[in-house]
Amino acid sequence: MNNAVHNGVWSGTWVAERLGVELVGDAELRELLGLALRRNPKRAHLLVSNVLGKHVPQSPAVVYGHGFALGRRVRELLGADESRRAVVVGYAETATGLGHCVADGVGLAPYLHSTRRPVDGVAQAGGFEESHSHATSHLLLPENPTLLAGPGPLVLVDDEFSTGNTVLNTIRALHERYPRERYVIVALVDMRAPADVARLAEFAQEIGAQVDLVAAAKGTVSLPEGVLEKGQALVAGHEIPHPGARGTARPAPTDPQPPHNRFTRVDLRWPARLPDGGRHGFTPGHRIRLDNALPAMAARLAETLPTDAHRILVLGFEELMYAPLRLARELEQVTEGVEVCYSTTTRSPVLAVDDPGYAIRSRLVFPAHDDPADGPGDRYAYNVAGAGFDAVVAVVDSTADTPELHAPDGLLATLAAHTPNVVLAVVPSYVPARPHVSERPAMLPEPLRGPAFSSYPPDEVGWLLQDLSDVTLEAPVEEREEAIQAGGAHYAESLPVEYQPSDQYQELFRAALDTSAARIAQAVGVVTELVLAERSPRPVLVSLARAGTPVGVLMRRWAKYRHGLELPHYAVSIVRGRGIDANALRWLAAHHDPADVVFVDGWTGKGAITRELADAIEEFEASDGITGFDPEIAVLADPGSCVRTYGTREDFLIPSACLNSTVSGLISRTVLRADLVGPNDFHGAKFYRELAGADVSVDFLDAIEARFPVAALEVLALTKKLLDSDRTPTWEGWAAVERISEEYEIHDVNLVKPGVGETTRVLLRRVPWKILARAGAGADLDHVRLLAEQRGVPVEEVAELPYTCVGLIHPKYTRGATGANGRAVSV
Repeated sequence: MNNAVHNGVWSGTWVAERLGVELVGDAELRELLGLALRRNPKRAHLLVSNVLGKHVPQSPAVVYGHGFALGRRVRELLGADESRRAVVVGYAETATGLGHCVADGVGLAPYLHSTRRPVDGVAQAGGFEESHSHATSHLLLPENPTLLAGPGPLVLVDDEFSTGNTVLNTIRALHERYPRERYVIVALVDMRAPADVARLAEFAQEIGAQVDLVAAAKGTVSLPEGVLEKGQALVAGHEIPHPGARGTARPAPTDPQPPHNRFTRVDLRWPARLPDGGRHGFTPGHRIRLDNALPAMAARLAETLPTDAHRILVLGFEELMYAPLRLARELEQVTEGVEVCYSTTTRSPVLAVDDPGYAIRSRLVFPAHDDPADGPGDRYAYNVAGAGFDAVVAVVDSTADTPELHAPDGLLATLAAHTPNVVLAVVPSYVPARPHVSERPAMLPEPLRGPAFSSYPPDEVGWLLQDLSDVTLEAPVEEREEAIQAGGAHYAESLPVEYQPSDQYQELFRAALDTSAARIAQAVGVVTELVLAERSPRPVLVSLARAGTPVGVLMRRWAKYRHGLELPHYAVSIVRGRGIDANALRWLAAHHDPADVVFVDGWTGKGAITRELADAIEEFEASDGITGFDPEIAVLADPGSCVRTYGTREDFLIPSACLNSTVSGLISRTVLRADLVGPNDFHGAKFYRELAGADVSVDFLDAIEARFPVAALEVLALTKKLLDSDRTPTWEGWAAVERISEEYEIHDVNLVKPGVGETTRVLLRRVPWKILARAGAGADLDHVRLLAEQRGVPVEEVAELPYTCVGLIHPKYTRGATGANGRAVSV
């Protein structure tokens, strides 16, 4: 760790002796801070943080660790439930990375930092002034205009808390627009005088809100009379003209520039549409995507570095602090025998004095290279020259990858004068998509709700569908299968005749529900906790109708049971080969932040719908310009290993798979047919009111919910275990389906339906050929055996089967392939 106290000399000694400024605090404060002087008409001295990663190169683990630890303290202060409702805001430019790290420590909080870079097309949600800064105006430009509008705690993060003026300006501006009950101020150091402490307390009472403070260390700065004038005179006396004639600079120690100095550009392959930071908001979902991508990006970066490099600096760019920090931290973890340091460039002019008792030993000066709104000017990198770095990795966003960056006096050339190797990594500047101008009407219908549509209570789910109850859509199963396989019809253009369960089958359903209710309750709890921990603290559940809808309702009930959350829940249509209902996505984007949307399904088979959804979201974003939807599905069971967010990967009987509409709110499968669904309509479905006497939809939900208290402790343990495990999908289910398709000479993976749920669907809706059952499978297959017997379908036991069972659809179906009684026969 680079200490502020080196060889017994504190890096504030020089300023203290000459200016009379005194840092009053314990030893920890002096470990965190040094002192320097700056060219600023408002405040001459600068508290130089040793752990911020701005002016002083530092181990990225140390920088990240201090911010993350502060975030954990905020989480302890607020409690888990309030932390889920919190929003973290960091200050530009110095605390943009610190705020990110605090948000990571809080765990589920979305993050936004102020910015001095206006962005066309993004509405300003607020702004404020920083009283002592040389560049004062801060803009708040969230992509989601409702980000700051929630009632949860607002966490404000800055590197230091001195007079409190900046925080007061912020709270006053935001509280007038978005009033709330609680604020938390976070800083590395609390340097307020007693009068400022009292002033903040009075202000909190004035606005009627609770204001808490979390800081790593506390102290004060003693300033003698006339300190500003003395400081300005010291700066003027020690600065000399910079050779480039753009301002003045203390000459940095000159490192010889060997002839082998080289410049390399590395393609990080930054994930598409992943924000480069919190300028427009950074959600827990974004954090997960970054975490997943970091190992590969760091590996690409490591490949560009010389093998004999032992000391490397990753240099961020002004407000772009978090992405370089995370890259540096990952690089630090994967490289052996290499010291990795991290710092960032800045627009703040600070006097450099090559003295061990001074915090800024050297500075590099170069022109701004991102076309700043306030015009051209100097930019700086401190404590880089003379630090003995074998390589410097400059990380900038694409807005800053300009001719000025590559100019003879630009940053890259300036760095090359002091290190033999310079690597440039460019992160795409994230720009929120502008609202898509569509010919479709802006107003789409409101969701359908029970009891007018479905037997679910109205608050359980809103159906983004149109009611086709008065349209005759049912066709015999054999006719549908022949038309589908002949290519003359799509399965979503008609409906199978609803299966009417026999008394024996209904008894089997009730027995299965009694047996598996606890296991389902546990899986519901686990998948909901994973969503709350990793996807969003305020998710919008969007179930894929109709198998996903009972699961979505149960997840909503779990969130209310465990956390008191009232989560919105909608059901939408997705059709294999046709994609997801684009109008439903437009409605969701108009009413919610797409980043909060979590798609929900019952189970995975081979992963066809998982892939369908990913392709459909990509196509939708390209056509509509509406971004932010995460295509990863949350499922109750993932036997196919197709997703990361699941309640279990066991293949067992989920009783809702045993029945059709009578366990799904009396709603049919969804329908997509050109003569019924126009360009401005939602996909359709039917409400089978006439089946109310056989409806067990709410009974099923209530039976699972009744087991929540019993499952709660095990859910917490399993969730913790999964959060700490590698859940990367292996797609082993897809591989098994391809193998079975060829082994049984079907040659069409769409006719192979793996898993208990999919096999049940085959027996209820399609023309089955045969059922493969894993040898030794027990009660989970009782209903499958019963249905197979009723339809005359052979059940073949297989010794090595990754699923409990697999349903095979008749590969060459015609009506002649059934017996006189209409049952399918083996071929």
